[in-house]
This record gives sequence, structure tokens and C-alpha cells, in this order.
Amino acid sequence: MGGLLEKWYAGPIDPANGIYKPADVAGHWREVGEHSRMPIDGSLMINNPVHSSYPPSRVFQVLQQQFGNEKANEYLRRAREALFAFNQNISKDDVMIKLLNDMGLEGESIVSAANQPAMRKLLTDDFALARSLGARGFPSIIMVNAKNRGVRIVGGQSFEKYVDGLKQVLNSVTPRAKQPAPLSEILQKEKLLFSKEIEVLYDVEQANIQKFINKELAQVDFETNKLLSEFYYILAK
Repeated sequence: MGGLLEKWYAGPIDPANGIYKPADVAGHWREVGEHSRMPIDGSLMINNPVHSSYPPSRVFQVLQQQFGNEKANEYLRRAREALFAFNQNISKDDVMIKLLNDMGLEGESIVSAANQPAMRKLLTDDFALARSLGARGFPSIIMVNAKNRGVRIVGGQSFEKYVDGLKQVLNSVTPRAKQPAPLSEILQKEKLLFSKEIEVLYDVEQANIQKFINKELAQVDFETNKLLSEFYYILAK
């Protein structure tokens, strides 16, 4: 739900958060990045603003249809990295095509399919479904069980709030946390991981993260880089 904007126009977009034009987003993004320790630059919205979030959203839906959720979610991850961390305008065809090509897909044909009327309608239908489910705030997490009974959690909430939601849809069964795969496997899959992600996933203090990574990736050829005072790790080229 968050950030879905068909186009910029004259007048207030989100006056409650002081958003009237693209450049107003930059400071907000930087603030979120500093709070979350996920490196978000934001200057793109001053120099080369995203004109609409609809084009990459339609590409996501094409991937869902043609390749399934796993590939669509991989694209979503790559698009977020490109936009927030590396200042790439993901509303532009050439940027989307490169992201898709780098995933081993036929970028031009997928972007072309995303621009067809059928995909434009599918995105509109998706918005209608979200409204029907009451997903109007950001984020909106909706959990539904096999009996079609669900829980809707809106806004930033504590971890315990989500656990309570799971208990409700699981009929009070206490959910068990799944142990994460080894870091080497996750880095092989994701290609890039930020320090904060690794700290949270493996419950490692920031002061101990480099020691943990060196141990876990002892057999992996990887690179350490820094962006906006935060470290991130990629497979060596």
C-alpha cells in the first residue's frame, strides 16, 4: 500500500507528512533510513524523481503470472535495493529491463507485457481487492486461515502484535520460529545483504557482526562494502 502513486500532480500528495512534490520525499526517506539502519539515500527524488510506482508494480504482477511468487518477490527485492540504496529510477523502462536481465529473464518482453492494457487492469483490480480487505493504512498485514477467518494489523506494530495475530488465525496454537538457513545459503540466494538484516536474522549484536560474518562465510568469496555509514555484503564477482 505504501508509496503507490500513479503520478505527481499540482497540489498536496500527503500533506500530513509534508509531501507536496517529489523533493519532499527525500528527507522523509533519509529519516526512515537512519531510524531503521537501512541505507536509504533519497536524493534521487530531488534530481531524478520516480514519476510513478505503477510501472514496477505491473512488472511484479507479470512475474507473478508467468513465473510465480518467488520470482516476483526476487524482483521486488532488487527494485527496492535499486531505488532506495542505489538511487536508480525504477519507473524507467531501461532500469526495469536491466534489473530483469540481471535476474536471467527477458527484460524487454516482460516490461512490454507490463505496459499492455490487461496488466493495467490487473493492477486496478488488485487495488480494489486491497480496499475490499480493508487495507487502507501502511503497512496492512492481513492473515487468513483455512476457514477464511482473518486478522488485520495496520501500521507499525511490535513483534508481539504479529505473534498474537498468528495465534488468532491458528486458533491459539503458539507459532514456532523457523530457524534461518546458514548465512552462506542466504547470501547465495539474495546476492546482497545489509548488516542490519543479518543482525536481526541471526540475533547478533552490531559490535559482533563482522566476527560472525567472517566465521559464517569462511568458505565463501564475498565483498564488504559501505553505503551511508552502513555495511553490506555481496558475493565476489
